[in-house]
Amino acid sequence: MATMTAAQRREQARVEYDAFIRACPTNELLGRLSDKWVSLVVAALSRGPMRYSDLSRKIAGVSPKMLTQTLRVLERDGILTRTVTPSVPVRVDYELTGLGSSLAQLLTAVKAWAETHIEEVHEARERYDAGNQVA
Repeated sequence: MATMTAAQRREQARVEYDAFIRACPTNELLGRLSDKWVSLVVAALSRGPMRYSDLSRKIAGVSPKMLTQTLRVLERDGILTRTVTPSVPVRVDYELTGLGSSLAQLLTAVKAWAETHIEEVHEARERYDAGNQVA
């Protein structure tokens, strides 16, 4: 049996990725990307860099703890960068990376779809609920 280099093993694994398999790394990534706060942070940053305080004002309902956790996860995954500018007070800016910008195209499209079709979804829920009432 031929020995494979690390690069060859990575390439083989990439070809074999299947997000339907729970143990697959892409399954974990999809779970992260489907988080509401991740989608909203990426969509907010798609318009350009923002400070923490700007993000917290823009994203209604996000707690400081959840925003901080979301920003850290996205920075770790290479979706955004965090830039600290020494000043009084310290200025911290968040900006999408190239990887984050490519993701933003998808997530902003999903956000726009939700905004466009929410009334249809509400109507469908009402029809469903009316037809499935328990006596």
